[in-house]
Amino acid sequence: MAPATQVNSNAWTGLAAGLAVEELETELLLEALFQRYGHEFRGYDRAYLRRRLGDAMRGHGATTLSGLQEKVLHAPAAASALLRMLAPQPVDLFENTGHTQRLRTVLAPSLRAWPLPRVWLAECAGVGEAWGLAIVLAEEGVLGKLDIHATLANEELVAEMQDAWLPVAALDAAQTRYAASGGHAALSTYFEVRDGQARLQPQLRRRITWSQYSLVTDASFNEFQAILCCGALSDFGPVLRQRVLRLFHDSLARFGVLCLDRPLAVSDAYAGRYQAIEGDRPWYKRVG
Repeated sequence: MAPATQVNSNAWTGLAAGLAVEELETELLLEALFQRYGHEFRGYDRAYLRRRLGDAMRGHGATTLSGLQEKVLHAPAAASALLRMLAPQPVDLFENTGHTQRLRTVLAPSLRAWPLPRVWLAECAGVGEAWGLAIVLAEEGVLGKLDIHATLANEELVAEMQDAWLPVAALDAAQTRYAASGGHAALSTYFEVRDGQARLQPQLRRRITWSQYSLVTDASFNEFQAILCCGALSDFGPVLRQRVLRLFHDSLARFGVLCLDRPLAVSDAYAGRYQAIEGDRPWYKRVG
């Protein structure tokens, strides 16, 4: 009978070997996504990727990441499903009432100071985020002179967002959250309804420009008076996170507002050039 110490050593050796194989499979799968489809996830946080890829394996009936890679490389539908899983998950209209209140009390007053303000929703969490922002800014009197740029790395999702509809029942469910965030109208007045489906009124929809853009590979494309990235920064690895923070700094006007899904650390790129704004999410004003 082998000594207990030898058994434990063998177990640890086997575990380490298994983790090494999984890490190798992960790298190969991410490389395949980049080479085959042009989507770059190699700089993403590995814990985040393990969770998402584990969900994808179960969804496709794959027992290994190599098996998932085979499906992704040879079946476009499998690749599309995986890329959707790795994209920011869509939020419901007014899902976070505290955040919506801050749009009214922090973002809207800041935008009023600019003659032609532009807002960037980076890796936008679907029409729930974009349409909710447009409604709030319309109510706060700043939408008429505003451009909202909603970007996603996934071009397929961008196309869907440009012609998206929601079930009318989603408006009924959002009404309570909307009221809790400071809204006073009937939410349905902001929507056109057809065959049980609803979408934002054209005069509001026109203020939103949807486009494909990668935070990982693309350069700054405009100057913005506000940048909101409420669901992606925490998914990035440390090197990529600093790259994106430098990108935001290059794209944000001085005294513009930055909203993130995680607080800035002292060691983060340009952290000293921002002044924190108290609230339920990390909000900052660029002061340098």
